[in-house]
Amino acid sequence: MEQLYGPVRDYAWGSRSAIAELQGRPVPSDGPEAELWLGAHPGAPATVDRDGGRVSLLDLLAADPGHWLGAQVLDRFGPRLPFLLKVLAAEAPLSLQVHPDAEQARAGYAADCARADGPRNYVDPYHKPELLVALTPFDALCGFRDPAVSAAALASFGVPALAPVVKALADGESGLREAVRLLLGWPAAQRAGLVGSVVAAPVTGPDAALVRELAARYPDDPGVLVALLLHRVRLAPGEAIWMPAGNLHAYLRGAGVELMAASDNVLRCGLTPKHVDPVELLRILRFDVLDDPVVAARSVVPGVVTWPVPVDDFVLYRVAGTAGSAEVRLPVPGPRVVLCVAGTVTVGDDAGGVTLRCGEAAIGTAEAGPLIVGGPGEAFVAAVGLR
Repeated sequence: MEQLYGPVRDYAWGSRSAIAELQGRPVPSDGPEAELWLGAHPGAPATVDRDGGRVSLLDLLAADPGHWLGAQVLDRFGPRLPFLLKVLAAEAPLSLQVHPDAEQARAGYAADCARADGPRNYVDPYHKPELLVALTPFDALCGFRDPAVSAAALASFGVPALAPVVKALADGESGLREAVRLLLGWPAAQRAGLVGSVVAAPVTGPDAALVRELAARYPDDPGVLVALLLHRVRLAPGEAIWMPAGNLHAYLRGAGVELMAASDNVLRCGLTPKHVDPVELLRILRFDVLDDPVVAARSVVPGVVTWPVPVDDFVLYRVAGTAGSAEVRLPVPGPRVVLCVAGTVTVGDDAGGVTLRCGEAAIGTAEAGPLIVGGPGEAFVAAVGLR
């Protein structure tokens, strides 16, 4: 194992405290800090120490993929680290978005690359399912809820223009596509008036509060009303949500450890100043109710839990030790990344060991044998989900 240094992305919705506090830096930070990236994604690869300087993990992996990935991972995913570990810290809502599945990503990327002006929606040919475990109380919108509940919420505002949307939702799941199409297709000149009428309605309750919160930032954005079709999920620290391909979602506030397939394919339809493509989003969006986006942790051995997900790109473990506790041995195949989120932990393998303080990370190669984690702190371990 050796220390890994991740870049911090400064997206406007980022927190000025969460990542800085995790890493023991002064608070508030100089600017918003949205995501800490710990992987080999070309957009912001992490680095390791080499010969008195720091070298990109992406370059090291490209130079010797077999050493870093191992034969099994190389055969399944090619010469790339298939996962990306992040710390996500949201002080303001992220965009209303969806990610493609593997087939959609391949086809979309090929079509986008054939465009004369370059890729528009798909920046790589990979899917992007993601798992997020809360570090702080975390607020999110995740997947479609029961259309009857959404219909009642929209009807309660008493805005006549929403009647066709309410009618579509009355058809249940079969009406979700039409409801979203109507909301996203609202004429631009009338959007501010529609959202304003909903905000001004004499209605109280969680749905009304959500609309007013979002409209304060995006007063003419139809995504404010699309948000009412989704589950509002509030996670306590240690709870997790799983976002498979095709599910509409938006993270609102909080900090968490996020593990995903190493892709940057995002289709947006609202709550953002970035490029939106409602037509393409409607094409790949899944119009079925997500019964429960929360995924329960499963104990592996004492002090270790995981959150089972139906992909083999990644697996995430949380190791929570106590003073004087025995070391934990994890026979994870392929490369592994460890992030300390509390106290200190020691991580080691056949190549050596390193002590991590809160906010520090380490990486090990596929050829280094089982991972050993010890110490009184708490850490997350990201690895490939192959068995």
